[in-house]
Amino acid sequence: MITKINLLFIGDVVGEDALEFLKENLETLKTKYKSNFIIVNGENIKEGKGITDVEANMLFANGVNVITTGNHVWDNWKARPLLSRDSRVLRPLNYPPNNPGFGYTIIDLEPQTSVAVLQIQGRSLMSPIDCPFRTADYFLKTIREKTQNIIVDFHAETTSEKVALSWYLDGKISALIGTHTHIQTNDARILPNGTAYITDAGMTGPYNSVIGMSKDTSIKRFLLQTPQKFELAKGDLRICGVSIEIDALTHQAMSIQQFTYPEFQKVAFI
Repeated sequence: MITKINLLFIGDVVGEDALEFLKENLETLKTKYKSNFIIVNGENIKEGKGITDVEANMLFANGVNVITTGNHVWDNWKARPLLSRDSRVLRPLNYPPNNPGFGYTIIDLEPQTSVAVLQIQGRSLMSPIDCPFRTADYFLKTIREKTQNIIVDFHAETTSEKVALSWYLDGKISALIGTHTHIQTNDARILPNGTAYITDAGMTGPYNSVIGMSKDTSIKRFLLQTPQKFELAKGDLRICGVSIEIDALTHQAMSIQQFTYPEFQKVAFI
């Protein structure tokens, strides 16, 4: 029986170059953090928007258990058949009914130990979809009957909404990991009732960029205040995420560690 779940969560993967870089280094991270459960946010893999069977199969072939996404997954129509077919590829649960896909999944690590992954999306500065708080409440009742090892990917824009939901769910889930903004925050911690939390896990992709986009294109958007053609950036690839230890018996988080691989240089050499 597994007594400890070592969760490796990889932040938003942006572009095919980032996917290849993750593939090359995932085993190193898995070994370093002794990971036995891996989640990857893949909403931006395919040319910066969405994910298809090709990218999903590559991740699963390299040991990933669950792929989460977010609002940009809808921008790529080729993602929809995958969402409809594979319950290991999630989309935010609180979109209106009749949208394709699954909002949560339960994965068996062994007969007596399983992990649920639930994805929900925020509403502040985003689409006015169903309430993430009430959606989590409603579905957690069903999920907790099957397992209490529960990981939530909260794909949201504002820090306040993410923090509020973490307090609301503290003790009801094992971890709440924020995604969407592509900038890793420095607030990884365990809340009083045993839920691990970070506001944003960060981006896996090119850091010679503005959150994955070409610097020149992004600067023009701000200077000219008009739409510019989306262009993925190149270079300075890094992997961001968190490693979380969860007690499989109490379902509480024991530790959380954020990481960037390779680490940024923090001292300038003169």
